[in-house]
Amino acid sequence: MLHAYADELLWILGLFVAVVIVAALVNRFRPAQRPRLRRLVTVFALFATATVLGIAFHTAELPRWGDGCLVAAQILQAFTLVSLSAGLVFALGLPAIGIELPMIASDLIVGLGYVVVTLVILASHGVNPTGALVSGAVVSAVLAISLQSTLGNVVGGVALQLDGSIREGDWIQLENGKQGRVRSVRWRHTVLETRDWSTIIVPNAQLLATNITILGKRDGRPVPQRMWVWFNIDFRFAPSRVIQVVTEALHTSPIDNVAEDPRPSVVCMDFTRDLRESVATYAVRYWIHDLAADDLTSSRVRARIYTALQRARIPLAVPAHTAFVELKDEARTARRVARQRDEQFAALKTVHLFRTLTDDELRTLAAGMSQVIYTAGEVITRQGATAHWLYVMTAGTAEVRTRRDPDGPGGQPEQNIIVAAISAPDFFGEMSLMTGEPRSADVVATSDVDCFRLGKDTFKTVLLGRPAIATELSDKLATRRVELMAAREGLDAGTQRERQASERERILRGIRAFFAL
Repeated sequence: MLHAYADELLWILGLFVAVVIVAALVNRFRPAQRPRLRRLVTVFALFATATVLGIAFHTAELPRWGDGCLVAAQILQAFTLVSLSAGLVFALGLPAIGIELPMIASDLIVGLGYVVVTLVILASHGVNPTGALVSGAVVSAVLAISLQSTLGNVVGGVALQLDGSIREGDWIQLENGKQGRVRSVRWRHTVLETRDWSTIIVPNAQLLATNITILGKRDGRPVPQRMWVWFNIDFRFAPSRVIQVVTEALHTSPIDNVAEDPRPSVVCMDFTRDLRESVATYAVRYWIHDLAADDLTSSRVRARIYTALQRARIPLAVPAHTAFVELKDEARTARRVARQRDEQFAALKTVHLFRTLTDDELRTLAAGMSQVIYTAGEVITRQGATAHWLYVMTAGTAEVRTRRDPDGPGGQPEQNIIVAAISAPDFFGEMSLMTGEPRSADVVATSDVDCFRLGKDTFKTVLLGRPAIATELSDKLATRRVELMAAREGLDAGTQRERQASERERILRGIRAFFAL
């Protein structure tokens, strides 16, 4: 007797294969759309169950029950076809061409499809669709009265999707100040994910009834979000000087997640803020792309501010009511200075360029050195700049980078090429100190870096005391430069000797001309 129901059984088998194929495609290419599969599998299971029950009732000679189950099976079969079509279109087809339809919109379309196929099937079995619609309207009116709050949230969700003012991925701030990224807009509520890895469930009606702020968005387009970092400086330091120092540090090299347009800026906001006397309050205004990394980005900006102020010898402000008592002890001061000089002397001892200098000459150089610090990402020296400093690195790591323009002016942007890595203890900038040549490469800190900086005037004092040093240094500088050339160009021994002789003469002339020897 089962041959009479062969078509129904073939439909079950065919739809089963279709469901498996669609589920496999979604799991393979669009795993984020897996929630849509639950509805598809549920409808198919109900369809198969209703079909089997209908056949069973007819086999047991219960035709009334059997016909009812088969009509329900037809409706569920149509629901399965609608769900399969929705899976192919909304979960696979549209995302493949870059169109992401919100889940509420796709659910509405699928729901309308269910209503249409239900009315068509009922009409084919002699049921008046008008009567069904009237009955449905009466039931809907009763439900609307009893479920006003829930329906308000549902209508709110539909309105949010149709209006498009809030989209998945947007960052919003609620009236209570809490911020979160919109994970999804559902029928009843909107899901927000916070930076603390928490989830906020906001009823859709509440979103429509209150004022919310959409962060990082203007005129419907994503824009960087402005952030603030505050710091205090003693009022005895001129605001123009503080602003200049911090602005230069922020502009010399990029900071991760900080937009280059608009560029970071520094402003003096107030004097004696919050009743703190003798303090000027400053703020760095900068713009970020990824709002989820706001604290990490602020930390990088604060590190850049701190190192810039330390290099400029501008301390952060101390509250005016704090009193420091320090007994004047000449011996103690002398010990502190001597200890600092010993550190500088030890740093110079690591510079093989100065191994021919006497201890007295090294101590003269050490007395004129200054300590500077940099944070990761800061440019210590810039290619093409004229600065007569030698840097002795005592802690940290850095990279030597050259900028190359492959196409000339008006072509592609300049390329940064990493030439070498530097790790403490090491030194760099010797040619600029000795001959006044512009910097040949950028040196960028890749971690926190401590350096001693030796200037031209201090070195000139030692050089004038013993001019023969120029010949010794020119030989060492020539050897170092030719070794680099040989590694880069593959020079043989004879060519290296020729290059070294010519480089030694060129550098010696440069030193004598630069220091007027």
